[in-house]
Amino acid sequence: MENINKNIRNFCILSHIDHGKSTLADRFLELTGTVSQGKMSPQFLDTMDLERERGITIKMQPVRMEYKGHILNLIDTPGHVDFSYEVSRSLAAVEGVVLLVDASKGIQAQTLANLELAKKQNLVIIPAVNKIDLIHSRVEETVQEMAGLLKIAQEDILKISAKNGTNIEQALEAIINKIPSPSQSRLFFRKGGIWEGKTEQEIQKQFRALIFDSDYNDYQGVIAYVRIVEGEIEKSEKIKLLATETLGEVKELGYFKPEFFPQKKLSAGEIGYIATGIKEPGRVRVGDTIVQCQELVRGTEIIKPLPGYQEPKPMVFASLYPENPADFDLFKKALSKLKLSDPSLIFEMESKEALGRGFRCGFLGTLHAEIISERLKREFDLNLIISSASVIYKVNGEFIHSVSDWPEGPENIEEPWFFLEVVTPGKYLGKIFESVKGNYIGTKYLGKEKIILTYEIPLREIIANLYDKIKSLSQGFASMNYKFLEYRKGDLVKMDVLIAGEKESAFSRIVPRINIFQEGRSLVEKLKQVIPAQQFSVALQAAVGGKVIARETIKAKRKDVTGYLYGGDYTRKRKLLEKQKKGKKLLKEKGMVHIPPETYLNVFRS
Repeated sequence: MENINKNIRNFCILSHIDHGKSTLADRFLELTGTVSQGKMSPQFLDTMDLERERGITIKMQPVRMEYKGHILNLIDTPGHVDFSYEVSRSLAAVEGVVLLVDASKGIQAQTLANLELAKKQNLVIIPAVNKIDLIHSRVEETVQEMAGLLKIAQEDILKISAKNGTNIEQALEAIINKIPSPSQSRLFFRKGGIWEGKTEQEIQKQFRALIFDSDYNDYQGVIAYVRIVEGEIEKSEKIKLLATETLGEVKELGYFKPEFFPQKKLSAGEIGYIATGIKEPGRVRVGDTIVQCQELVRGTEIIKPLPGYQEPKPMVFASLYPENPADFDLFKKALSKLKLSDPSLIFEMESKEALGRGFRCGFLGTLHAEIISERLKREFDLNLIISSASVIYKVNGEFIHSVSDWPEGPENIEEPWFFLEVVTPGKYLGKIFESVKGNYIGTKYLGKEKIILTYEIPLREIIANLYDKIKSLSQGFASMNYKFLEYRKGDLVKMDVLIAGEKESAFSRIVPRINIFQEGRSLVEKLKQVIPAQQFSVALQAAVGGKVIARETIKAKRKDVTGYLYGGDYTRKRKLLEKQKKGKKLLKEKGMVHIPPETYLNVFRS
């Protein structure tokens, strides 16, 4: 059995959204010759159209590079707080990270959150300040901020320009020199862990691999993205997934270059993929351990599963229904496939009389929900009806995931509260104070110009586009991060929406009793903007407990029925107008209001 390759370096790039992480990954790919100049394009590792359109990374993406005799396995990670689970899974498969900070914006909230995750994993941290080429960059101030945060010398912080390629070679050298190889890493010899006291030769005696991501192929079944922890595996070998006790066979295995690059075998310390041949997506779980079937029991020693990942807890729920009920089976299959690449997505079947069969889905945030709905539309050609975002409430001692399950006259209502951190330049402090509706805790100073505001705030306030509000008020310079605290009592009521007199449950929401008139007026005004005009006038009403608290009217489309007339008595025109009015009245009594799928998404975003 071969020894673990001492020249392997496994690492991630961590940063806040839009700090240049994808651009730095592009430069690494170019400098190492992994991707030729003819094939190179901006944001090369962002493979989804949604990622390129929005300029953000949504999915982690591994890639294997070779540089000066070393193998560099990079896992590109998202920067938005809604995709933090992608980051946590990536960190468990590597030994070090490049912590990237934009010199023009400085340290942001997600920078602090990602740093905390990396420290918990005892990873080697290589700090780098990016965008030093910008005229308005504050390189020295940002370096001071990072040095103070990490408690290191300023000389230890890299100064780079990912766009221009400045000092990228220095970054690669730092990765090689500072990040340990797998044989030296905390993964194999961490104190108290399952590898403590084992020699490298003992580690090579059995095969175990950790699944950190997965995908699906119609011919090869589920493709597991793995970190090989022990031993080695070859094509055609029989395998077993310990958590689900599922048997499979290695149809193909290899590296990410970044496309699949088949190999004969994968060995300890490497990052790669295994085509399992398993055709049931639900049988393969992120965090599970893959072993060889013939090595399940070795003497009296039973092979134990590797430490997996803490299950993500969805905080935002929405009900999704196919606009065409006949698409339900396709919708179910689509969600199962999406969950392979996004294990933080939670869903369970539900049905409503007006909408048919659908799924109640749990998300990590509203952006996460929006991205999933967009992917379902683009990748599976599904038009969906999406209910308003809702959080998990505790009502009369029971957890309520959907607004439709809200009981009549609840006595004891509790809602989730979160700890919120807002990082902002001092000059935007007043605007941020006005926009955040939570319990202010305190202020910390980060360097000379940055301030960290801390709050306790209900989750319903966070999902009401708080992130976008903070970004808008601070011209993009402020940021936020949040984590769960506890459930607290709240005075909340259910607000229903009636469209042309019919209750539309997809738009119902839970609101504070003190704000019902403001929330109701805001919602019907939004609906008036996004619901297209019909052939008859449509009344939009918000109601609480059967009492209408706000109303708007969408005026009917009107054709000029007198346009072809010329001259003559006015009574001819009058007759035509009266006939039209009578027809509109009849339509209003019998007509159905058509609400396009994009309307639900627009209201969901608001």
